[in-house]
Order: sequence, then structure tokens, then C-alpha cells
Amino acid sequence: MSPKHVVFKKVSRDKSVAVYMAKRDFVDHCDFVDPVDGVIVIDPTQLKGKKVYVMLSCTFRYGRQDMDVMGVAFRRDLFVVTRQVYPELQDKEQLTHTKIQQKLLRKLGDNAYPFFFEFPDNLPCSVSLQPGPTDEGKKCAVEFEVKAFCGENQDEKIEKQSSVRLTIRKIQFSPENTAVVPVAEMTFEFLMSEKPLHVKLSLSKETFYHGEPVKANVEINNSSSRNIKDISLTGFLCLCLYVSDRDSVPSGTTLKKDYTLYPLLAYNKERRGIALDGRLKHEDTNLASSSIVKQEVLKEVQGMLVSYKVVLKMIASGMVGSSDVSLEVPFKLMHPKPEQGKDSEPDDMVFEDFKRAYLKGVVYGDDDESPAEA
Repeated sequence: MSPKHVVFKKVSRDKSVAVYMAKRDFVDHCDFVDPVDGVIVIDPTQLKGKKVYVMLSCTFRYGRQDMDVMGVAFRRDLFVVTRQVYPELQDKEQLTHTKIQQKLLRKLGDNAYPFFFEFPDNLPCSVSLQPGPTDEGKKCAVEFEVKAFCGENQDEKIEKQSSVRLTIRKIQFSPENTAVVPVAEMTFEFLMSEKPLHVKLSLSKETFYHGEPVKANVEINNSSSRNIKDISLTGFLCLCLYVSDRDSVPSGTTLKKDYTLYPLLAYNKERRGIALDGRLKHEDTNLASSSIVKQEVLKEVQGMLVSYKVVLKMIASGMVGSSDVSLEVPFKLMHPKPEQGKDSEPDDMVFEDFKRAYLKGVVYGDDDESPAEA
């Protein structure tokens, strides 16, 4: 049996517009981002002479919905672009950019029209902050959305029954592993001590995959007159992955030890504010992936950027008091890049509704987005 290409669809309540998209995740390769493409099918009798538009938006919500004050929402549109699909402003062939669009146009008939968007360089990836157990409303997040709607013009109020909203994701995968090994070392000198303390912290590699433990090696050469105690290792994002064995290194001794950190969401389900990968409705997720941004556009990126580091802390105690000693190294936490499939796309297509009607006990609200992201 030949493989089939799943195409996701969603139809507006009044059946005037329907959106068909071959994928919901769009990969940022750093050099370029997968374009957002799809096909809109219209019902001319339901449109009643109105035009059809499609919009791609990126929104940064930096406060919960219930925090809105005096009508001022804690959100910002980082990117919005709207294009007219019907009546078409160009010939369909000029607007068709991908093979899957060509196949959909042939299959869906004369009332099908293509759309195509490209992302700018300065947009973050999809990411959200984990709400607290009692938080309500929409969470703090960077979200991407495709919206199709009809109206007399693109600026008029959008009617829910004549629109379709689909949440999509902008994601990144781990780059090819490099031979770089993150390492930091430093020599500390103390008052009333003739010899110093030398500390070295290194990781086994630069990039770790989600679910993979982070291996760290600590080397301490304590030639000073201070006694080292309360050694702890912490992984930082918006959370602390704490490891502490209460190790100590008396004056004139050394320590070489491997530590293991587990950067897993499962250990931090109840913590508010942890950064998570953006999710589609009803899907599980994980800790947010590290952000990789081109240096020349780094200062232009708004929203949320994610980075990780391992921090080594200890206390150097002596006759004249105690001193805090710390050292840190960065690392990346990402998904591995999937294996590339065949260049040829399957000839057969199967349409799948975005609505997850088979999920028992799920109650959808009146906002048109609720069944869209399933």
C-alpha cells in the first residue's frame, strides 16, 4: 500500500471558507524558515459578494488574560501580514509555490485558492510559560496563527462564524553535533591564603536531547587554606534542576566527581513560569528548546528566547569568614533533527479534521480557536 499524505482541514461554521494545510509545524533552519502554505476553499453562495483574506500572525502574550487592566491587554503582535485570496489578485499559477498546493488545487476544484507566507528572520520560536495550578485564561506565550476570514475589507471586524483560526508552531531542531565541549575553569585567591583554589567544570557535550540526562564533571584542586563545603550543581532555565551531595574539599585536598542533572518537565509539573515548547491543543510537551538566532538579527528578536546553563556553587570557609564561589557553562537542550525522508511526496492524500471530536470529556468554548489546534 502506498503511503498517504495527511492534510489537515478546518471549515468555518457557516461553511463559507475552509482551510487545508499539509503540516502544522514549520522548521526554522537558521538560514531560512519553512514557508507557510496551504489552500483555501470558498463557497461563493455563502460569501454573498464578500472578499476572502488569510492572515499569518505571531503574538507575544506577556501576561495572563485575567491580568488585563482597563482594557489594555498584556500582549503584542510581533508580526502580522494579511493577503487577499478571493477574488484573486494574481493568476493561481503565480500564487502556487509547492507541490502539495498543486495537488490540493487539482483535487479540490475551481473554488480552491492557494496562499503562501514567508517568515522574517527576527521572530522567536513557539514557546509558553507553564501556568500555576490555579491560573485561568490564556497563558504567557509566543504563538503563531493562520486565520482565514471573509468581509468587505480586511480591516472590518471579523465574524466568528465566517472565519477559521489554526494554531501552528515555529520550531527548531538540534544542529549537527560539534566537537566543542563546554568547559570553564577559574583560579580563586583568598585573603590570608598563600595558595589558590582551582575549579574546573565541564560537560560531556554541548547539545543534549530532551529526556537525556546532562552529565557534568567537577574538578577541584584546593591548595588554599580554606575548606570547601556545600558543593551544589544547578541547571538554570526558568527552573532549577538541583543536585547537591553536600560534598566537601578540605584544605590541601582535591575532588574529581561526575554529576548528573535531569532536565525533565515531569519533575517540575507544579512550578509556575517554567518555559515549555509551544504545544497544539491536547498534546503533551516538554521543556522549551534552546533558541538559536543568527547573530546579525539577535538584537531585533522580541518575545522569549531560551538558553540553559549549568552553575556550580560552593562555600569557601576559613578563619576570616566565608566566600561564595561559583562557575557556569552554557549548554543546549533540543530535539534531534529528524531523518530526511524521500524527496518525492505521496500521491494519495487523506484529509483529517483539526477538531478532536473523539476526545471524551473535552468541552469546547465559543471562541473559534478551541477545536482548531487539536
